[in-house]
Amino acid sequence: MDAEQDAHFQLMKRLLVIIPLSTILILSTLCIILGVNLYDARRQLRELREETVPAMARDQAPEEGQENGTVYTASGVNESVRSASDTEEAAAGEKDGGRKVYLTFDDGPSGNTGEILDILAAYDVKATFFVVGKTEEKYQPLYKRIVEEGHTLAMHSYSHKYNEIYQSRESYIEDLSKLQEFLYDTTGVWCRYCRFPGGSSNTVSRVDMHELIDYLEEQDMTYFDWNVSSGDASADYISSEAVVRNSTARLAEFEEAIILLHDASDKDSTVKALPELIEKIQAMEDTKIVPITDETEPIHHISND
Repeated sequence: MDAEQDAHFQLMKRLLVIIPLSTILILSTLCIILGVNLYDARRQLRELREETVPAMARDQAPEEGQENGTVYTASGVNESVRSASDTEEAAAGEKDGGRKVYLTFDDGPSGNTGEILDILAAYDVKATFFVVGKTEEKYQPLYKRIVEEGHTLAMHSYSHKYNEIYQSRESYIEDLSKLQEFLYDTTGVWCRYCRFPGGSSNTVSRVDMHELIDYLEEQDMTYFDWNVSSGDASADYISSEAVVRNSTARLAEFEEAIILLHDASDKDSTVKALPELIEKIQAMEDTKIVPITDETEPIHHISND
């Protein structure tokens, strides 16, 4: 019996070792499998998000109190943003017919503006910049460079703080007027083109947007929304490939395509995408990249009827 008891005891010892080890091994394997599945699910979700960005996606509003640029949306006193000859040339080009594509950049200037301007210059392309008010010395040359290199300087808002801008008609006018005067003091351009933060169809304004649109019409200002979104308004990461894909997928549907892009320090994917985006547009038949001018037909998300 002693031998049998000893054998039984040894078996129990082995089982006490094997069972916990087997349990640990099984649980570790399950954790690895779940981790792999979770990573794959996240990857697929990110790809799906990039591929399904709506072509008319709205410029996202920042959180309460968020500072501008972190979102992440013109002819006389020198109302034109280009020289007279450049303006006439751009207008004549728009009258030639064919598809017109407008590259528009919101929220600048930023740490990426210089590189964006370098790329546009390399391809001899003019764009439109809906800028905000930044008084830091490092940004002043960028406002001037936008104008000097023949791009259209336009207004987005001075503060880009939605909770302040859209408090009332008066607060919007105060903010826009401050930006208009700031840009004139900085560049000598009295801007007449603008884009509402979040677009005219934004859902955060506490004042009826039609009141603000009426004010712009009274002041002989023109606002521009967009009909193509690059998808870079999202605070989530978006690849440069997705920016190009979103910006070009529906271009063939429009005779005039205004593409929403962003000029902000965290929009490196947009900068990286720009050369390929320009090349794809230039490769399209009977298509030109042009800046916004008085000849441009505005895109409006809401009617002022």
